[in-house]
Amino acid sequence: MKIDVITREYPPHIYGGAGVHVTELVRAMREDIDVRVRCFGEPRDEKDTYAYEVPEALEDANAALGFLGADVQIAGDVEGADLVHSHTWYANQAGNIAKFLHGIPHVISAHSLEPLRPWKAEQLGGGYRLSSWMERDAYANADRIIAVSNGMRDDILRSYPDLDPDKVVTIYNGIDIDQWQPTHDPESVRALGIDPDAPTVIFVGRITRQKGLPYLLRALRGLPTDVQIVLCAGAPDTEEIAEEVRGLVAELQKERAGVHWISEHLPRPKIMALLTAADVFVCPSIYEPLGIVNLEAMSCGTAVVGSGTGGIPEVVQDGVTGRIVPIEQVQDGTGTPIDPDKYVRDLAATLNEVLSDPAKAAEYGRAGRERVEREFTWKQISKQTQELYRSLIQR
Repeated sequence: MKIDVITREYPPHIYGGAGVHVTELVRAMREDIDVRVRCFGEPRDEKDTYAYEVPEALEDANAALGFLGADVQIAGDVEGADLVHSHTWYANQAGNIAKFLHGIPHVISAHSLEPLRPWKAEQLGGGYRLSSWMERDAYANADRIIAVSNGMRDDILRSYPDLDPDKVVTIYNGIDIDQWQPTHDPESVRALGIDPDAPTVIFVGRITRQKGLPYLLRALRGLPTDVQIVLCAGAPDTEEIAEEVRGLVAELQKERAGVHWISEHLPRPKIMALLTAADVFVCPSIYEPLGIVNLEAMSCGTAVVGSGTGGIPEVVQDGVTGRIVPIEQVQDGTGTPIDPDKYVRDLAATLNEVLSDPAKAAEYGRAGRERVEREFTWKQISKQTQELYRSLIQR
């Protein structure tokens, strides 16, 4: 069985959960089957991994058009594969074109949906309409669409109601439980200017609308002043959201001490040390198909407080591995809370609840580690994905 996996992100260039997913899934599947990776960017040294640049003639064009140009090049090289598997709208058309060109099945992994990220128009301008078409057309023709959670599956069928529900299946994201584990390294934490012994709330994520960081920064004003706040937040989508976050962090730092903003990308060992030292990891997202970052925190034995949206409640068991904060959202694709002030208050109250009981928080953390070991290993996800491939190739 020969599989071509197409993705924008691949090591050493990973900036989000989709890139982590592809990297770990490919590594696990290569233990059993022949997998070629076709990614974007400069050449890679890895065996059976091929990289593609935006065509020179499109370098100055809208970004979405450039990615479409790269997709066309990739599709031609897929020849010889038994099946093609694409990840995110950047790569979906490569898989779609390859399906028709080579007469092979096309599987899509849905990590996000363009109709539910209208703020992307801030980045792409008219390219957002093009990226939306690239995704919609590929989904319509795909043989199977893998949702990373049941919540994501519901979003897919709501966003694309003409899809046959039988071709949309759920296979969760996973986590490498050997790489991600509790890491007690107080000296590394102190070297970042953070007190490993203070009660701590930590956020780790990109500065993007979907992560809900502005709501969190308002909620953090309701925490006791002895609680330390660690924000590992960088790679802003736009200057607008970056400026908003800078302003909110500055306000918070004026009001209280112990607010640490780390904007640079930290290596995994340091992230693990920070997560392990924290009492609570918070995921305030207003759009989150699953959230690998929640699995990373749970793998480090850290209690999680997450918003009740997307796939988060499928990962974070309320009252078992952490707490879920209810959120009623506008159904216009933005994910905006119907009552933002209520969501901010509820988020603050839930964080305070977990922080007030360190023994319970530690219990949540232990249960989270046990859950990822039981249900979210890449070996399990790889096996399920390969079974899906075989069902399509053998038809």
